Amino acid sequence: MSTTPTKLEPLAIHGGTPVREKLLPYGRQSLNEEDIQTVVEVLRSDWLTTGPKVAEFEERFSAWVGAKYAVSFSSGTAALHGAAFAAGIGPGDEAVTTPMTFCATANCVLYQGAKPVFADVSADTLNLDPGEVAGKLSPRTKAILAVDYAGHPAELDALRSLAEQNKLLLIEDACHALGADYRGMRVGGIADMTVFSFHPVKHLTTGEGGMVTTNDTALAETMRRFRNHGISSEARQRQESGQWFYEMVLLGFNYRLADIACALGISQLKKLEPNLARRREIAAQYMKAFRNLRAVEVPAVRDGVNPAWHLYPIRLNLESLAVERADVVRALRAENIGVSVHYVPVHRHPYYRDRFAYQGGECPVAEDAYERLISLPMFHAMTPQDVEDVVHALQKVVAHYAK
Repeated sequence: MSTTPTKLEPLAIHGGTPVREKLLPYGRQSLNEEDIQTVVEVLRSDWLTTGPKVAEFEERFSAWVGAKYAVSFSSGTAALHGAAFAAGIGPGDEAVTTPMTFCATANCVLYQGAKPVFADVSADTLNLDPGEVAGKLSPRTKAILAVDYAGHPAELDALRSLAEQNKLLLIEDACHALGADYRGMRVGGIADMTVFSFHPVKHLTTGEGGMVTTNDTALAETMRRFRNHGISSEARQRQESGQWFYEMVLLGFNYRLADIACALGISQLKKLEPNLARRREIAAQYMKAFRNLRAVEVPAVRDGVNPAWHLYPIRLNLESLAVERADVVRALRAENIGVSVHYVPVHRHPYYRDRFAYQGGECPVAEDAYERLISLPMFHAMTPQDVEDVVHALQKVVAHYAK
């Protein structure tokens, strides 16, 4: 692994030679011929959607994470919406969630006519701070909606205790955390409902897709109906039983995940263990390379937790640099390192500012972190050279801009 350069290299943004010839994205899918052939087989079958691959994927997935039930959806956002609906969140209700997430986490509460209430995050993991959550609960609170930021599980024991004490449901947005371990348990069977995403940058992909796992029979049945227009039976069930009659029992959506996507998910699930191992290996290499770099704060990992590393978010110690975060991002991209930023705190987006009159300063820990965050490339198909290039580029840039 590279070490900090002994002399300054000219930055690519100033006319120097880039570390890489081509852009390395912050994340991307990894597919092989087995994945492709699995999908081709479904394309040649009788069922492209609502067929046998849906149930097979759900059964395999629930077994892998250690939950009784898994309900597939057309996207992670649809899965979040399904969980919010099953939780009974509705007009006049509130759900306490984190600002340090993609907007879909909070939007699913709005879809139900309710209000997302933002609690600040812990400074180390950038996950929901249970103490801050406790201060945001009200008689209108229906659920706590936690996020496993970057793949590090939230403080699930404390949040579950809060939920139980206040007769609330705990929904875990684990879209970053498939395969993460929390105190000896896999994420997926701990919260009342756990939501996963299968977007191409995630640990396994179905193109687009999502899943909710739960141990509650009633919640699972409600979500199955919700994703299927609110209809109480599915097309394959009716065909197998020779029945045509169906009834709509609630107002749902068409959020079904097709057999084509589920077949890809089944194939990808077989590779999840090595994919996780590779991400953890990359995280360990980053940690070793950057932990003594004065301008960089590496992600924290709490005891009893093994993150899944969807992201590798560093924070810049800006007091050690002569420039701002935006300058570092531009310099890294000029070196062809496709860094990104996760996330603009949700309450700082124009829609939320305008609708709820947020002024800034409501969640100071999250807001301070946002000003310093950079997500480095992290995906399981990265080669050793890719990792070397990221290390080289970051060391090169911060050395150039050091005070």
